[in-house]
Amino acid sequence: MDYREFTHAVEEQINQKIAGGAEAKLYKTIKNNGTERTGLLVETPGINISPTIYLEEYYDDYRNGKPMGKIVDDIESFYQSVRREDSWDYRQILTYDGVKDRVVFKLVNTAKNRKYLATVPHMDFLDLSVVFYVILEITEEGTASMAVTSDHLKQWNVRTDELWADAAENVKRLLPAEFFTMDHALKEILKKGMGMQDKAGEAVTPENLLREDTCARDGMYVLTNSLRSYGAACIVYPHILDMVWDILRTDFYVLPSSVHEVIITPCSDAISCRELDEMIRNINDTQVDAEEVLSGHAYLYERSLGRLCIGTKRPAARGAL
Repeated sequence: MDYREFTHAVEEQINQKIAGGAEAKLYKTIKNNGTERTGLLVETPGINISPTIYLEEYYDDYRNGKPMGKIVDDIESFYQSVRREDSWDYRQILTYDGVKDRVVFKLVNTAKNRKYLATVPHMDFLDLSVVFYVILEITEEGTASMAVTSDHLKQWNVRTDELWADAAENVKRLLPAEFFTMDHALKEILKKGMGMQDKAGEAVTPENLLREDTCARDGMYVLTNSLRSYGAACIVYPHILDMVWDILRTDFYVLPSSVHEVIITPCSDAISCRELDEMIRNINDTQVDAEEVLSGHAYLYERSLGRLCIGTKRPAARGAL
């Protein structure tokens, strides 16, 4: 069964399982970097917000031998966990006052998203672009959000610079930055992926060097936000890179791991920027979904310049001041 046949089979079988007048329909959308995804949109009469369940990962399970019946059961179970019992108050998005406290931003690759950028307000940031969205709801199951389009800007009668001013404040409250060692990040992944505790048999203690410098040091660090969603945007947060420099006491490279986080590594004679670029491209090709790729090269933060730049060459490493 090819992917098209699989999606239609899922649509048919899900419609046989769900009750309450709900109807599942196949839905195709263009996501980040121009990638096309197929989802199952489940609509319920009288409810104006509907979950979309993307099917690519389920097809991978099918190709790896998982029975079709079990896959449909998993999809139906996931739908039951995220479905809404009531409508969302759409009137909130009719005026800017209704959303201004929830406007935030993320980073996307400019070259790979030109068609999308033509439809939304955005700001240039090196070879990346800042785009805006509204956080409608944050629950344990995930985050409901809405992209801010050029049509919204006209409806709300606001400018892009106004969006930026509000979003730059809102992210501090809604999506605060977190900076921690790679060792801590690996422990988080292990705990989340395997449902395990750390080697000492205790839960992994949260770590954020931006709030409390525990003197933990590593060769690599992770910068992201509290939700671990589109956290690469933290490199644009006001003063954050300066705060990272104050912790590391040296210039550093920013490696775009994905749209969700970046890796920070202090400048060193041990590795060149060219080698870092090669490593990033290899990781993008083998370990990162095309939809989640941010960039194919490293960036450099120099304290003397007070800004991030594309790391075409590495200056002499600076020690502690």
